[in-house]
Amino acid sequence: MALLQKTCSSSCFVRATKAPRVSRASVVVRASNETTRRELLSGVISTATLLAAAPAFTRRELLSGVISTATLIAAAPAFAAYGDSANVFGKRTNTSGIIPYVGDGFTVQLPARWNPSREVEFKGTVLRYVDNGAAANNLTVISQDTSKGKIEDYGSTDDFLKSVGYLLGEQSYDGETRSEGGFAPGRVSAASLLEVKTEADRKGRTSYYYQILVRTADGDEGGKHQVIKATVADGKLWIIKCQVGDKRWFKGADKGALAAIASFTVA
Repeated sequence: MALLQKTCSSSCFVRATKAPRVSRASVVVRASNETTRRELLSGVISTATLLAAAPAFTRRELLSGVISTATLIAAAPAFAAYGDSANVFGKRTNTSGIIPYVGDGFTVQLPARWNPSREVEFKGTVLRYVDNGAAANNLTVISQDTSKGKIEDYGSTDDFLKSVGYLLGEQSYDGETRSEGGFAPGRVSAASLLEVKTEADRKGRTSYYYQILVRTADGDEGGKHQVIKATVADGKLWIIKCQVGDKRWFKGADKGALAAIASFTVA
C-alpha cells in the first residue's frame, strides 16, 4: 500500500492515504505500548519512532517513504520491549518493595526506595544505604576481622551489646542537666532494649538480634529504632544495623527495616 510522505523543516511524518484494512483489535494486541498504538491508529508515525525501530525497516523504505503495514505491525513488539525494559513509559517495574543485594560474602534485601551512601560511620563499613525521604533512616553492614570462632565467644547477648555500644551513639555532652523528660541527671540520651534473641542460620551459626529504641533530649523523631543482627563467619564479625525514626517506624517504615535484617545472610 502506497503512503504519502510529507516533509517539514523540523520533523518528517508518514501519513497513510487510506486506512489499512487491519482490524483495530489486532493492531492493539500487536502494538503493546501506548506510543506505538496511538501512532498506528492515527496513521501518523514520527521519524523518531521509525528510527527507533530502524532494524525492522530497510534504508530504501525509509528514504522512499513507502513502508508496508505488515512491516509496521511486525516492528511493534520491538517498541514494547524497549519501553518496558527502560521504563520510559513510567510503569512501576518493582512492586515488591525490596531490592536484592549481593555483596562480598553477604546478601541482603534492601528497601526499594533507599539509595547508596558513601558515608562511613563505623570502622569496617562495607555497605550503607539511606532512605530517600529521611536521612535518619539508614542501613549499615559492617565486616571486621576477629579471632573469635563464633558469636558466643563474645559472651552473652548482654556482653556483646556492651562491646558494640558505639553503634548506638555516644553522648558527647558532658555537663550538668536536670532530670527532665525521663532522662537521668547529667544524661541527654537513653536506650531501651525492646527485644533480644538468638537465631541460627542454615549452617547452624548463631546470630545475636537486638531491637533498641534510643531517645535523645532534642526529641528528634521521637527517638530512633535500632535493629541489630550480628554473627561470626570465617574470621569475620558481621553486623547489620538498620535505624528508623520512631514516627516513621509506626507509619510503615518498620516493615522494610525488619525485612532487611531478617534477610541478611553471610556466606
